[in-house]
Amino acid sequence: MIEWKGVLPALTTPFTANDELDLPMFEKNLSAQLQAGVHGVIIGGSLGEASTLTTNEKEALVKCALENVGKKVPVVLNIAESSTSDALQQVKLAKHWNVQGLMLLPPMRYKSDDRETVTYFKMIANATDLPIMIYNNPVDYKIEVTLDMFEEMIECENITAVKESTRDVSNVTRMRNRFGNRYKIFCGVDTIAMEELLLGADGWVAGLVNAFPKETVAIYNLTKSGKIEEATKIYRWFMPLLELDIHPKLVQYIKLAAAQTELGTEDVRAPRLKLSGSERERILKIINDGIASHPAIADLLDIQEKTALYA
Repeated sequence: MIEWKGVLPALTTPFTANDELDLPMFEKNLSAQLQAGVHGVIIGGSLGEASTLTTNEKEALVKCALENVGKKVPVVLNIAESSTSDALQQVKLAKHWNVQGLMLLPPMRYKSDDRETVTYFKMIANATDLPIMIYNNPVDYKIEVTLDMFEEMIECENITAVKESTRDVSNVTRMRNRFGNRYKIFCGVDTIAMEELLLGADGWVAGLVNAFPKETVAIYNLTKSGKIEEATKIYRWFMPLLELDIHPKLVQYIKLAAAQTELGTEDVRAPRLKLSGSERERILKIINDGIASHPAIADLLDIQEKTALYA
C-alpha cells in the first residue's frame, strides 16, 4: 500500500513539435523530481493533458515512469473517463501496467448527482485492490465530493486519500474533525498549499513542481519540520509562480515555466495552442522574474536539504 504523504507532482506530458511523446524529456523531469525528494508521481492528470492521450500513450508514460522511479517512489495513474465501463477498463489496464495507485475524478462531461457520484466511486473501488485518491475539484469539474459522500465511502477500504481542490482551506479541518486520519489529505491547489499543510494536510499534489521541484519539496519539508519562517520565505518568493496553477491555461503556463528551467517543453496538444503574443510575454516575465530572484532563497534550500525528518 502507498504511504500517502509528501509532494506528489502532477506531471505534465512533454510533446515534441511533431505532437509525439517526448520520453527523453519526460525522463529528465522524472530524474529532477527524484533528486528533489518527491514522494511519488502522478501521470495523466489535468496537467498531463489526460483527455488528449491515447491508451498506448498512457501505457508508454506509465512504463517509462516505472522504469525510472517505480522502485523508489510510487507511480499513480489518474482515471478521468466519461462512462463507468471506460473507467473500469482503465483501472484494469492500470493494474496490468503495475501502477501502485489511482487518482479518481468523478465522471467527465455529465454532472452526476451525489448518489450517482458515490455509486461511481464505489464501483471503481470495488473493482480493484489498488489504493485510491479521490480528486475533489468542484471549481473545474463542477462536482463537489461532500463530507456526507466521504462518509458513504468509508466502507471502501482502498479509498484512502483525497486531493483537496475545493479551494476552501477550512475543508481540511472539517475532514479532520469528522474522519480523523481515515482519509489522507493532499492540497491540490498550489496557492494554498502551505496553509493547508499547516492545518494538517498530509501532502501536496503540486503543479509548479514540474519546473521547480527543489523549491516545492523545500516548502513541504520545512513546514512539516516546524521551520515556518524559512518555509514562508520560499513560499512568498514562489507565489507569483504558483498563481500560474489557478488559470484555465495552467497547462500552457506551467509547461512554459518547465521549458524555461529546462525540465520540459512548451508543446501542447490541440485544441490547446502554445502561448503567443502579449500573453506569452506577460507569463514569461513572471517566470523569468522568479528565476532571476531565485538566488535570494539559495541558503533556505540548503537548510531544507539538511532537514531529514520528513524527507
